[in-house]
Amino acid sequence: MLYALKIAIRYLTANKAQTALLVTGVAVGVFIFIFMSALIGGLAEFILSRTVGDISHITIEAEDRDPAVLIEAVPGVRAVSPQITGAGFLTRGAQVSQVSVTGVEPGRESAILDLDGYIVEGTARLGSGLIVLGRDLADDLALSLGQTVRLQSSGGATALLTLSGIFETGNGAMDGARAFVSLPVARTLFAMPQGVTRIEIKLDDLNAADATTLRIRSLTGLDAVPWTDGAEQLMEALNAQAQTGYFLKTFALITIVIGVASALMLSTYRRRPEIGIMRAMGAGRNFVVFVFVTQGALIGLLGGILGAALE
Repeated sequence: MLYALKIAIRYLTANKAQTALLVTGVAVGVFIFIFMSALIGGLAEFILSRTVGDISHITIEAEDRDPAVLIEAVPGVRAVSPQITGAGFLTRGAQVSQVSVTGVEPGRESAILDLDGYIVEGTARLGSGLIVLGRDLADDLALSLGQTVRLQSSGGATALLTLSGIFETGNGAMDGARAFVSLPVARTLFAMPQGVTRIEIKLDDLNAADATTLRIRSLTGLDAVPWTDGAEQLMEALNAQAQTGYFLKTFALITIVIGVASALMLSTYRRRPEIGIMRAMGAGRNFVVFVFVTQGALIGLLGGILGAALE
């Protein structure tokens, strides 16, 4: 077999231009294959990060108790955010805007939504008497940092709050109608001395939402809902994208194989006299086949290494 390898290498070096062309063709094909894999995989990750990255991976609607400590002990849970949510009205002078109020624990402002990362003015830190608003909402009310605004809940309770931060997510619905306050402020506004209305959970792996939801349900007895519920269209789109990626990568791989095989068949056809000489000297059919298969393998190996290096 060592002698067959030497013959295969000699065939490769006998026509350097043809060998270089074959190796380059394989390298380009491998480069395209790797590039397409990275592109399709990266696109899927980007879509998931933009659609699911800033939302709760698992949501629990709860009113009577706060099982956050139990949930934090579940493997795979990155962060837990107990919240009190409700509707309200922001008033500054004669200007009034309807808002969706979210009360979060101080220190957990960015547990689910990366509020720190979206802050464009001030700080995301919440405390007693502070409020954080979206850019569009602040502009509608002509508010700037340090100014006072009146927040009234749907139940009629009011609080005077100081604007401590302005965020901008690029989502018009959120930037124009979301207000964040501390959990104690929300308890006062919505008359909830204990418990929470919602618990949002962020996972290390969002694809493990279904399995983690089952663990949380069995642990707390509460109706936990994964982000995949109601996201059928997104999942179908991602699956369709993955299937398209498999098709394109398979097509690229087949093209590479056909190109190399065609070139080797032509090379084999041209070397019929040499094959006849080898057979006359006692070389078996398997030996001849091994020579040309080794030649193709070397071309594939060199092309693959070169194509991977181009990445």
